[in-house]
Amino acid sequence: MVLPSETNHLNHMFGGELLARMDRAAYITARRHSRRIAVTASVNHVAFNTAIPVGSVVTIEAHVSRTFKTSMEVFIDVFLEDRISGVRTKANEAIYTFVAVDDTMKPVEVAPIAPETEIEKQRYDAALRRRQLSLVLAGKMKPSDAHELKALFE
Repeated sequence: MVLPSETNHLNHMFGGELLARMDRAAYITARRHSRRIAVTASVNHVAFNTAIPVGSVVTIEAHVSRTFKTSMEVFIDVFLEDRISGVRTKANEAIYTFVAVDDTMKPVEVAPIAPETEIEKQRYDAALRRRQLSLVLAGKMKPSDAHELKALFE
């Protein structure tokens, strides 16, 4: 539930408050998958599509959309529940990347995932393109090596 102390002068939830809630939900998801300490490596995407008014019931669902050697992409869906009808509607979404680490903060390998539903398969495939784009922009991958990303433009 969104409390008055978590809202701005328009009585909508602060974006930072939502980011913190999403980070916590994503952490729990990454920790459960890896069975390790998980640290936030990046916030890849956030869409504040719908303002969340004070008093709203907010549900945050986080799922590992893809794993790489030591990292996990976590896709987050944010839903609002109508207080009268109980109908849930998607309000916002985000994509975070976490790295699994040991007690000395050294990255450790994580288990792969196997997408099953159509949306899981779409998010799984798109995760590789997002990762390649991030690596290219960071100068850690040559654009010519980003094969999945290049395929979008061919």
